[in-house]
Amino acid sequence: MRIDMPRWLISIAVLSLAACTPQDDSYASQFVSGYVAVHEMFWSADHDTPYPFTTSGEISCVYYPTFGIEVYFEPAGYIHESSIGTPLNKAAAESLKQAGMVPNVPYSIKKGADLSDAREIGLQLCDEQMDKIKGV
Repeated sequence: MRIDMPRWLISIAVLSLAACTPQDDSYASQFVSGYVAVHEMFWSADHDTPYPFTTSGEISCVYYPTFGIEVYFEPAGYIHESSIGTPLNKAAAESLKQAGMVPNVPYSIKKGADLSDAREIGLQLCDEQMDKIKGV
């Protein structure tokens, strides 16, 4: 089955999947982050679980030594410095709770969704970023 999509759209999707970089190497031993774009159209190509979000967006990871790897989802259109994404794992939820913060993006997780693949994406993302910094 062939899906007719403009090549530029496919290129953007592919590039955004590979566009994970640490924010600043000087903080590498303390702070690592990255993100990957997700969209329902491409999800089933790599995952067995149904797409868990109501919209496209980004799964991001942040590693702080205090909490470990935090995984968040931010819907498209709400991805900027002042947004606080929806936590996808316990470390993210605990971090927000201790900081007295709450997500300020539209709640975009489908009711009853299996988030295991989304969490795994975020955890692997930070692991890959830490490996790059360590030179592994």
